Amino acid sequence: MDSRHDRARGEGKIGCVLSLLVFIIGIGVGLKVIPIYYNNNNLESYAGELAGQAGIKNAATILAQLRDRAKELEIPEALRPGGITVSTSGTSSEGTCTVQLHYSRPVDLYGVYQFEMTEEKRILKPYMDVR
Repeated sequence: MDSRHDRARGEGKIGCVLSLLVFIIGIGVGLKVIPIYYNNNNLESYAGELAGQAGIKNAATILAQLRDRAKELEIPEALRPGGITVSTSGTSSEGTCTVQLHYSRPVDLYGVYQFEMTEEKRILKPYMDVR
């Protein structure tokens, strides 16, 4: 008795194994990339918050706070010269604060593949002295 179902048995196993392999590789890549992406975004949002406070904090204080946050988030590339720059323009009571984040972080995918995640952001925020 040679039915059609007997000949087709097991053909779906290859697709299942390949799907499982792709799923496992996706999880492995996510475990390496997502924390770096999250920390970069965390530093960027903090830079935006601090830039809005330039009316009550000077550029040196904002830079020091950003560098402290980069240390907390374990982003040593941001601590290199030129990794984070802060400047203000305008008067002391109103103007614009510019924060630039410029650094690249290496990502090693278990020795199989390596690439750089580049953070290239320029944040412009107007400020007013609220004292």
